[in-house]
Amino acid sequence: MFAVKAISQESIPRALEKAERYRLLNEPWQAESICLDVLQIESQHQEALVMLLLALTDQFDSGATDLFRRAQEVVPRLHSEYGRAYYAGIICERRAKAQLDQRAPGSGVIAYHWLRDAMQYYEEAEARRPAGNDDAVLRWNTCVRMLLRNRHLAPTEERAEVLLTME
Repeated sequence: MFAVKAISQESIPRALEKAERYRLLNEPWQAESICLDVLQIESQHQEALVMLLLALTDQFDSGATDLFRRAQEVVPRLHSEYGRAYYAGIICERRAKAQLDQRAPGSGVIAYHWLRDAMQYYEEAEARRPAGNDDAVLRWNTCVRMLLRNRHLAPTEERAEVLLTME
């Protein structure tokens, strides 16, 4: 029927600029598509992998069920231990926020556990961070403030694994 066309190697920098712009315009599906185009010709391009992961997490509130899994599949492809920990934290934090936005019964408990998972990843990233990079600390602080501002976010005695792994 239809086939995706390949972009040129030379167009990668400009394509990634466009992907960033689409993310800023709240059109993450456009950014996702561009990243997939880049990865089609350079499968380990780190900037494209990070941008893809972020574009996927930007869409968590859309209700698409495979986005979380697809974002998680990007993490092992990142070269640095710091990057793997940091972006795993981003995935969990954004999953928590999407859960909160649903306002479904039990969403506070589920979001709490996602935030705690994110915070564990951020602590791991903080231990591996490059000098002068406090991004993991900033993300940790965001999670703490989210927990403090939303009193309905609380743990339960038993962690409902089925709910936490739902796609």
